[in-house]
Amino acid sequence: MNEENINANEAPKKVSPLVSLEEDLKFYSDSIKEVSVEIMVEGISLYPIFIAHQHEVKIGELILNREELNTKWTIQASTLEEFVEKGIIHPDKKESFIKNYKRPEDYMCVFVIVPDGANFIFYPFK
Repeated sequence: MNEENINANEAPKKVSPLVSLEEDLKFYSDSIKEVSVEIMVEGISLYPIFIAHQHEVKIGELILNREELNTKWTIQASTLEEFVEKGIIHPDKKESFIKNYKRPEDYMCVFVIVPDGANFIFYPFK
């Protein structure tokens, strides 16, 4: 087999978008923590959720715009209550979500939206 065939059979390795997300979350950490504390102190929610996306979403309030900050991800702030209200978290799953929610003083709860779908992650504040 010549080299051409070997290389043609190897799928190009795609870099996960989560690599750039981690970089941005480190960069955004202090700002996200500030907003998280504000949401809790003001009595808005005990369960802040931050939406990380690269497109447009219709949930939460824009807090960090990737175009303005020259980063790869935009972050919006929301709450468990809004996620239930919008049907993203089913009311029957609310208690389970609360049980699995990590200490908001130590972790940001991030709802990551990528073309393949969306998922929750808990990322430690720096």
